[in-house]
Amino acid sequence: MFDSCHFIHKIPRLVHSYRLQDVGSSKAEVAARFINERCPWMKVTAHHGKIQDKPPSFYASFQCIISGLDNVEARRWLNATVCGLVDVDEDGDPDPSTIIPIIDGGTEGFSGQARVILPRITSCFECSLDAFPPQKSFPLCTVAETPRLPEHCIAYAFTLQWPREFPDRKLDTDSPEDMKWVYDQALARAEKYNISGVTYMLTMGVVKNIIPAVASTNAIIAAACVNETVKLLTFCSQSLNTYMMYMGSTGVYSHTFVYERKEDCPVCTSTVRKMTIGSQMTLNELIQQLRDGDLRLKLPSITSGSGNTLYMQKPPALEKATRPNLDKALSSLIGNGEELAVTDPMFPDINLTLSVFFE
Repeated sequence: MFDSCHFIHKIPRLVHSYRLQDVGSSKAEVAARFINERCPWMKVTAHHGKIQDKPPSFYASFQCIISGLDNVEARRWLNATVCGLVDVDEDGDPDPSTIIPIIDGGTEGFSGQARVILPRITSCFECSLDAFPPQKSFPLCTVAETPRLPEHCIAYAFTLQWPREFPDRKLDTDSPEDMKWVYDQALARAEKYNISGVTYMLTMGVVKNIIPAVASTNAIIAAACVNETVKLLTFCSQSLNTYMMYMGSTGVYSHTFVYERKEDCPVCTSTVRKMTIGSQMTLNELIQQLRDGDLRLKLPSITSGSGNTLYMQKPPALEKATRPNLDKALSSLIGNGEELAVTDPMFPDINLTLSVFFE
């Protein structure tokens, strides 16, 4: 059981294993203790920290992984890590003994989903990334100068006011005291601009991107994930193929469908992506396109097919040495049709290959 949250201050959002006396404790540790006491035949080990802190060998030790992560970035990282554990032969066929199934579940109000991912066989999480729009952000000029929404006031409080007031301390979004400070500042700014609607819950939602949780939805999706896990581990029945959607606001029924693999998925396929760009596009513009486009990379580093390092995000010395390339036209750095190897923290142990052609 894995969780990075150390403070439990939203008991109504959490499952029944948490009590008021658990406030201030690690969620993973409290949940693990509850399960071990309720079900003594089980052994649940709690891990307090980020999933990225564990090496691939940690995930390779499991027969099955249930993912109940609360953000897209973490899901992408876990998906890429587990897909990277699969060994493939010369024909690209996966070795079944190295496949670790992922059962992914998530809820949003009265809606929820459960899916089964068999790395390199079925579609992976990255194949369905288009179904998850990028997180909403607000223009800084609007937030700072012309706020019109309660969200603008909240964004001003935690992005601009907090660094000015506490330059040496990072905002702890799990601290009730810090969040109360943000709420008070946002409320004061909203009153100044005659904007209504700033509440503590909205403040939590904007700062932490929290989506309201419904206990019944959580229970249904959790049960679906456990059911699929039992089927995969015991072969007692046909597993889900591959996606189940629950819409509680319209009834108690659910529907399933097959989420098809994306032919050029950077994680579960070995396809070389082809890009056609203008001859004057700079390396920096390409990096921005990789970050803002459908790949949604985080900090891409690029090496040419001839082995030249075009730009590296880390270490600092190498970043400084390759920084002058950012303003150069790609046509002056690589040849037409040359392949580029792209690495990114979002895809650990996976290289994305791009074949670049100039117009």
